[in-house]
Amino acid sequence: MKFRILTQLMSTLLVLCVSIVFAQRGGGYRKHTPNYDPKTEVTVKGTIEEVKQYPSKGNSTGTHLMLKTSEGTNDVHVGPSWFLSQQKIEFANGNEIEVTGSKVKVNGKDALIAREIKEGEKVITLRNAQGVPEWAGKRNQ
Repeated sequence: MKFRILTQLMSTLLVLCVSIVFAQRGGGYRKHTPNYDPKTEVTVKGTIEEVKQYPSKGNSTGTHLMLKTSEGTNDVHVGPSWFLSQQKIEFANGNEIEVTGSKVKVNGKDALIAREIKEGEKVITLRNAQGVPEWAGKRNQ
């Protein structure tokens, strides 16, 4: 009888520990997105071809810009749509911008995680020099 209770207790503990580990890793889109790396920072200029929304962690969506440059089209990871909306940041097809960000690989493809976006005289800072997002620690309200 004691062995059976001990076995059930150990099984429950194991399931709980595994659940905690997977919950901390995050899910969905985020597990495929690398961290910002200041060593791979570049600046590119181009024209916005398309503004896209992709599913992100939780019930959120992430905003991406397909940026046409002289070297091709870049997938620019901007940030969570809720944050851009709170800050009243909008992007439109055909606008010319300059993006400073970390050049990374996402699912085997080149991408750029934006730190700063300039559009004319307007400068949008999305991350600090180390790549920490402006929305870190803020709630999706």
